[in-house]
Amino acid sequence: MTTPANLFGELPPRLPDELFQTLLDAGAVRVERIVSLGHASPPDFWYDQARHEWVALLRGAARLRFEGEAPFEMRPGDWVNIPAHRKHRVEWTTPDEPTIWLAVFYDAQN
Repeated sequence: MTTPANLFGELPPRLPDELFQTLLDAGAVRVERIVSLGHASPPDFWYDQARHEWVALLRGAARLRFEGEAPFEMRPGDWVNIPAHRKHRVEWTTPDEPTIWLAVFYDAQN
């Protein structure tokens, strides 16, 4: 029997590190739930990923920055597509409630 899971369920009461959970891995596409609680990228660290990433903010709030651009706020329902090798970082996430992201990683079509 198949039972549903909940994107807002099973949140740990404490998060010393961000929580990354793979929900689906189908080769060309990977779906992750990311849970942040006041987490941010380390100083001078930039993500530089080999795959494209579509990410939606489901709960909480965050501030993202792309290299060479001003930071921008994300609230529930906001999403952004991040092309492969587009350097970016998380500047801030809400410290008093979990920030829950849904991230879809995918390869470029040939």
